[in-house]
Amino acid sequence: MQVEAEQPARRKGDETARRVRDAALKLFARHGYAAVSVRQIATDVGVQPGALYNHFPTKQDILRDLMLAHMADLLAAWNKDEVTRSPGEDPLDAFVRFHIRYHLERADEVFVAYMELRNLEPENFAEVEAARQQYEKILSDLLEDGVRAGRYAVADPKVATRAIIAMLTGIPTWYRPGRGLSRQDIETLYLTMVRKCVAPETSKPTGDG
Repeated sequence: MQVEAEQPARRKGDETARRVRDAALKLFARHGYAAVSVRQIATDVGVQPGALYNHFPTKQDILRDLMLAHMADLLAAWNKDEVTRSPGEDPLDAFVRFHIRYHLERADEVFVAYMELRNLEPENFAEVEAARQQYEKILSDLLEDGVRAGRYAVADPKVATRAIIAMLTGIPTWYRPGRGLSRQDIETLYLTMVRKCVAPETSKPTGDG
């Protein structure tokens, strides 16, 4: 009977934690982590500030939770995409399309996950950075495979990985639907740029011709 009585309370607690995350994400994305107080988050959720501490001891814990959740969801989505992908699709093309589509649907998460890294305490930064490196390794590994196969020409796959991800992740900061370019246009344009960045140089004829 005690277990049955605890279940509604646990569900209510889980729902409150979810609402705290949602409110914090919205406020951090709109105003920046440093400018948002725990009281503001509590007001948005509709609870007393003390109630938040039952779920997150500090505002820093909320930020850490948001960033780790973003990376966990990103990695899980990639694994799912990899399973359902067409066998003949170029791995780099697949990564670029996946990254653009996933991040365009989550502008607030992207903003907080990348712009608020500077506000993480050292231990939390190390934890989030480890998750980020897992994702970066996906791209650097496929670039290395492509270099060995002669499909790509990249001097340093790890540097190229960071450059490509930074370029793609920046899209949600400026792209707005219905203002000229469609999402398909964005995918095509950025995919072309990425391909050119890693394409082997073609030999050019020399002499007077």
